[in-house]
Amino acid sequence: MSKRWTYQVIEVKLQMFGKPITERAQEELNRVGQLGWELVSAVQSEAMDSIRLFLKKEA
Repeated sequence: MSKRWTYQVIEVKLQMFGKPITERAQEELNRVGQLGWELVSAVQSEAMDSIRLFLKKEA
């Protein structure tokens, strides 16, 4: 029997003030990792104003 997956995309946007985008992305990954999500891929936008995190977990 094949596995079934649920997918989620999270966009972490650049902010002028506050924590660096990489630190916020890591916090977000730690948060969703506790919920069973696994990172599949991460892509930085062309404008370099956000990072998209592509995640999956078993359905």
